Amino acid sequence: MTLDEILKEIKNAESIVILTHESPDGDAVGSALAVKLMIEKLGKVADVIIPEYSRMYNFLPGVEDIKKDSNIKNYDLAISVDCATLKRIAKKEYFENAKKTIVIDHHGSNNMYGDLNYVNPVSPACCEILAGILEYFEMDISKDIGTCIMTGIITDTGGFRHIGINPETFEFTANLMRKGVNIPEIYKRTLNTKTKANFELTKRVISRMELLENGRVTFTYITNKDELEVNAETGDHEGLVEIGRDIEGVEVSIFIRQKEDDETGNEAYKASLRSSNNINVSDICMMFGGGGHPRAAGALVKGNVEQVKEKIMKEVKKKLL
Repeated sequence: MTLDEILKEIKNAESIVILTHESPDGDAVGSALAVKLMIEKLGKVADVIIPEYSRMYNFLPGVEDIKKDSNIKNYDLAISVDCATLKRIAKKEYFENAKKTIVIDHHGSNNMYGDLNYVNPVSPACCEILAGILEYFEMDISKDIGTCIMTGIITDTGGFRHIGINPETFEFTANLMRKGVNIPEIYKRTLNTKTKANFELTKRVISRMELLENGRVTFTYITNKDELEVNAETGDHEGLVEIGRDIEGVEVSIFIRQKEDDETGNEAYKASLRSSNNINVSDICMMFGGGGHPRAAGALVKGNVEQVKEKIMKEVKKKLL
């Protein structure tokens, strides 16, 4: 059983690092911290390395221990959470240099890049997988671990709104409430609180939003200049892609955010796609080397705003019925 092997590797390792994807969301940060706290319950110590994350998650237990880097170059064990591919891991060199590697994820596009892989694409959040792992290990879920897990579940399900939630999602939620996890507070901090920069970016996103294909697709964008003008910090773009999907009749929402291509220095945009019901946006994003979930996915697309828009729309049109 893979989970038995994972537990064995954790117990055998002297040095452990936990990693996740670039531009981490609540499920990524919550998963990383939940694994760290789980490992501590096993009497071990683990480093969580996340170079940048939104201050929205500063309330999470253990967040003060997150590192931007480490003096250890070769860990005994590297654990990746909520990340479908090696190239998307922030500080992936720690994963590549580790003696053993473990991948825990819920993306259908995961390419099983670890020595041990525990991937459940049916799960709506990586944190829900961790709740199941803790049950399998017969480990008590503390209030702190529960807070991290609930943050991932709430953010990745959009507050239990998205397709993919299941009876287990609510069973875990009920159990965590019994542990004293404050679900309304997590919901408020992660979904109902906007920074001033996010508010200003929202106004720009709405003013630029186009309704395409007879109202079935929305497209909008922000640039580096926009983020500079509103003093945006890491994570201030979160939720902007959802605005388009919430419009009646929209099947696909496209939001692009300017991001310099590290490899070439050419103009490129991080595209985030969301779909309502029938269109698999992960398939669309995979055409550009990205991926994700059927209803939520992303990719890096080279070009200026109009070029990126044209490239993505070409693929979206193929999927529209």
